[in-house]
Amino acid sequence: MRLDNTKKPLLLHRDAVREEWVDEYDHMNLSYYVLVCDQATYKFWELLNNHVTLEARGGKEYAVVESHVNYLREVRLNDPLYVTTQLLAYDQKRFRIFHELYQDKGGYLAATNEIMALGFDLEARGIANLVSVVQANLKEIFEFHRHLTRPKWAGRSIDFETP
Repeated sequence: MRLDNTKKPLLLHRDAVREEWVDEYDHMNLSYYVLVCDQATYKFWELLNNHVTLEARGGKEYAVVESHVNYLREVRLNDPLYVTTQLLAYDQKRFRIFHELYQDKGGYLAATNEIMALGFDLEARGIANLVSVVQANLKEIFEFHRHLTRPKWAGRSIDFETP
């Protein structure tokens, strides 16, 4: 794997707010923020697999097991979007990435999405170690990303108690 922009978060996905994503409040519905970030997760996975086809991967995939989204600013119909992806951690069975979804024209951060994914064997229908090429590519990316500033919104959880 050879990456040109490894000293900053990866820019793997661009999109625009589609008409079917806009709700009655005239902005993108919250579920589509997740969809756009999920497309970035998929492209990250493709990169980790050196763009080998699904059929050639022998059922060795991933499963997202945890996700946390922060909705920071609204985006509206036709707004151009892009998502950056930063690898926060990995081991032989899992990886943790952090997406930042930007409204491109205004240049502002609209949402963040942090996910943890596990290696998954589609044949066995269970958790499995990530294949060696994926582990090697995670190591390569992490060597650059470990020096990046931890995103402000990373590691957050919902914390609220009734007084």
